[in-house]
Amino acid sequence: MTDVDPVAAAKKALEDAQVALAAAEAQAAVGAAPAPAGAAAAAPAAPAPASTSVPRPGPLNADQVDAIRAGYAFDAPALEMGALVNGVAMPDVPIRIPIAMVNRHGLVAGATGTGKTKTLQVLAEQLAAAGVPVFAADIKGDLSGIASPGTESPQLIDRTNGIGQKWSAMASPVEYFSLGGVGTGIPLRASVKGFGYLLLSKVLGLNPTQESSLGLVFHYADRAQPPLPLIDLADLRAVLMYLVSDAGKGELDDLGGLSKATAGVILRELITFSDQGADVFFGEPAIDVQKFLRMAPDGVRGLVSLMEVPGVQDKPELFSTFLMWLLTELYDAMPEVGDLPKPKLVFFFDEAHLLFNGASKDFLQVITQTVRLIRSKGVGIFFVTQTPKDVPGDVLAQLGSRVQHQLRAHTPDDAKALKATVSTYPTSGYDLAQVLQNLATGEAIVTVMNEKGAPSPVAWTRLRAPQSSMSPTPADQMAVAVAASPLLVEYGTPVDPVSARDILEQKAQAAAQAAATAAGVPVPSAGQAGVSAQQRQLDAQIARAQKAAAAQAARDATAQQVAADRAARQKAAADERLRKEAVGAGVSIAKKLIGAFFGSTRR
Repeated sequence: MTDVDPVAAAKKALEDAQVALAAAEAQAAVGAAPAPAGAAAAAPAAPAPASTSVPRPGPLNADQVDAIRAGYAFDAPALEMGALVNGVAMPDVPIRIPIAMVNRHGLVAGATGTGKTKTLQVLAEQLAAAGVPVFAADIKGDLSGIASPGTESPQLIDRTNGIGQKWSAMASPVEYFSLGGVGTGIPLRASVKGFGYLLLSKVLGLNPTQESSLGLVFHYADRAQPPLPLIDLADLRAVLMYLVSDAGKGELDDLGGLSKATAGVILRELITFSDQGADVFFGEPAIDVQKFLRMAPDGVRGLVSLMEVPGVQDKPELFSTFLMWLLTELYDAMPEVGDLPKPKLVFFFDEAHLLFNGASKDFLQVITQTVRLIRSKGVGIFFVTQTPKDVPGDVLAQLGSRVQHQLRAHTPDDAKALKATVSTYPTSGYDLAQVLQNLATGEAIVTVMNEKGAPSPVAWTRLRAPQSSMSPTPADQMAVAVAASPLLVEYGTPVDPVSARDILEQKAQAAAQAAATAAGVPVPSAGQAGVSAQQRQLDAQIARAQKAAAAQAARDATAQQVAADRAARQKAAADERLRKEAVGAGVSIAKKLIGAFFGSTRR
């Protein structure tokens, strides 16, 4: 008698069970409801036509499933992503990311509406719970729900039970920020000098020649005697106009000079940029990026820093380059730490394609270098975008974890992007071109970097549900949190230090007085000069107060619009939640009826 291999027999039994389960579910899907009492017996139902909604055996065999199970069985602490899908979800095959590998960066990609924001939320809340601070941009306002506990529903519990997730409501500690105070949050500002000419050139859409000229202006302002601090856009405009005026046109002769035409282009772009409201983003006090590395008051959880940006969606380049400025500031400010058991900060870069669109070669080089080297500072970066092709190859090569939601191929460009995405994945048992188009919302193809730095097997994953609210946190709760923040005292009020514009005005006045003296024109006495100086200072104070009042009025109007938009989104989310709960209740009733019907037929 031939001995039977118990392992092979078990694998065969598992495959048979999966096939049987799929067949049973298909039969249930085409079954009819019981006929009403007294009704004539109905004819046997015709077989239902083949449908992609009917569960089928999964694409992987038992050996491939075992390989994935082993590939994600990490001993070290890990972020739980979800469960393997092979025809049905398999709770006994969890898909995870080692926390120690999060600083090797990652990509969350997928078409609009496929669940990228919820994936980001799942990662952020687990990182915070593990004591890792998080920074993320909240473009649509949806991510603010991480500050509020989630709401249980039958549909939610059914999904989480199906992937082995023990769900319970949980909120994360959150600090809210906003660009320049537009919206709800601690104002994030940067000085023009700190922002740098490369990033500013990207925002202004300058060509390489204009970018080089702007770099020359920054160099001059830094080397001038006395130095000309570039605090806001008005300072930069003042330096540009001085350098092409009669008084300053020779200042750059030994550095190659600045053409009046190039200066004119830069000035026009700066004026347009200012007219769009960008002035509020540049100034002091500039944020200390170390504030993003704080822990929650309990000393255990990491703080989630959310930058609200719904008020600047018409300035996407500014938003993306401001995030890049934060990354470069983090790189400059943080010490080398090497590989740690967990990162010091994880930075989620949403709408990442905005950063790379139209970027110059020098700008891309800065991004690539920052991404490559910031890992050793203990910072992990996750780029969030629609397709991997949105990210340059040199940057994509640095991303160790990949979470790819559904991709659509409705156009030739979509098909090309799909093919390019498939080519970037390791060999697997999937027809990825097919699977990526058929993923349901909340599912993704995942591969990560394991504890040894090697890629894990490619896994079709049903992702976990956030434990925090999937709807935005109410605006009044956000406002209370901002008002209670100790950072509001430090960064809430803008300051107006002596800057390049003030120094150049003083220089022009001194030159005018010297010219008047040389021409024999009477110069005001000391007393008269003092009165004139006091009047100029008073006029300047009045002008600054008027500018501040106008800026505050603009911020208030924007805040009111943001609050109205958020209220509308919350109402729409509540309506959708009620609709889903109603559908879920209907499905539950249908399941019970079908179960009762099949139970009675068996008897």
